[in-house]
Amino acid sequence: MQKRWVNTNHANQNTVNALAEQLNIDTTLAQILVQRNIHTFNEAKEFFRPQLSQLHDPFLMKDMRKAVSRIDLAIQNNENILVYGDYDVDGTTAVTLLYSFLLQFTSAVAYYIPDRHSEGYGISTTGIDFAKDNDFSLIIALDCGIRSVDKVAYANSMGIDFIICDHHLPGDEIPDAIAVLDPKINDCAYPFKELSGCGIGFKLAQAYCIDHNLDAELYLRYLDLCAVSIAADIVPIVDENRILAHFGLIKLNNHPILGLKHLMQSSGRTKNYTIGDVVFLIAPRINAAGRMGHAKDAVKMLLSSHPDLADEYSSYINQQNDTRKSFDQTITQEALAIIGNNDVLVQRKTTVVFQDSWNKGVIGIVASRLIETYYRPTIVLTESNGKYTGSARSVWGYDLYEALLLCSDLLEQFGGH
Repeated sequence: MQKRWVNTNHANQNTVNALAEQLNIDTTLAQILVQRNIHTFNEAKEFFRPQLSQLHDPFLMKDMRKAVSRIDLAIQNNENILVYGDYDVDGTTAVTLLYSFLLQFTSAVAYYIPDRHSEGYGISTTGIDFAKDNDFSLIIALDCGIRSVDKVAYANSMGIDFIICDHHLPGDEIPDAIAVLDPKINDCAYPFKELSGCGIGFKLAQAYCIDHNLDAELYLRYLDLCAVSIAADIVPIVDENRILAHFGLIKLNNHPILGLKHLMQSSGRTKNYTIGDVVFLIAPRINAAGRMGHAKDAVKMLLSSHPDLADEYSSYINQQNDTRKSFDQTITQEALAIIGNNDVLVQRKTTVVFQDSWNKGVIGIVASRLIETYYRPTIVLTESNGKYTGSARSVWGYDLYEALLLCSDLLEQFGGH
């Protein structure tokens, strides 16, 4: 792939010189900091020495008070609460975090992960029917739900309330839920817009503890899950994400939850994890559970409280990851051959490839692989349950979500960050 370097504009020299003097550092380093929008001593201090005290007030997020109040009511009335999450790393860590957190206050809580192959992404009718059949009156959706207008309406018709905790881009209509927590909603004043789905769940737990004057340890104990979600979902590691990732890595390397500890052992590394190590060693293994089987196995591993169970689940997931690698390599080679054997496809400015036999669980990875060879917006499609389904990846400077929005009348469902 031909590399194309883009030079960043030079920072204001007066600002650079002033910062270099304040920090007693070289002007080259000061220029890099200014180019990252760090202009003052205090901003530099916050960047290099993140503190948990710098986390934003969770009640700045639109509907946070409503969400906490509804959870309060559910706990007081001993209502059954269903924690519903997506099947990727961000979704499974978010479910693990909030399910574990709520168990500290009520036993009437369970979790639900949709099947990637039979239910697809996001809130499903099957999941809502499960809630109805099992007497759940409150569903808390994590890392999904912001575009599930019809599904939330369906739940409402059966007397089931929704709290949505999402970080994806909303559509023109916001679901009629009891509370919708998503910093990307236009009228949400929350100062940081790029939290992971697990990060939104963390803020809900933080808000609950603040509202009830509870020890911060009740939610800070899940910082390692936040770090894993931040790394896996490739959200910008700035602002709150930088703080959560910093302290999450400290916890991950010193006293991770049991499930993560055993997964780290199965990967061959047990210490000195960086964000990059999480991306390449931990995240693919957790993702493999949902790609090759069912993501509930990943949640079971992350929730494990006994070493034997944690070891059993982590070993199984490690095997699933080996299978995923084989599928990934085969499908990538087939996709590259489709493009390479067609001069028209080679010359196009986008990549769209289809094969009805490809495994739905790995086509997102294949899309990323194709971008490594053909640096352009890419969509990989396969067939599932009688419909074409796909995963899309873009390149810097091209908003693929907006492109899909322009042809939304042809699509049954789509979404993105």
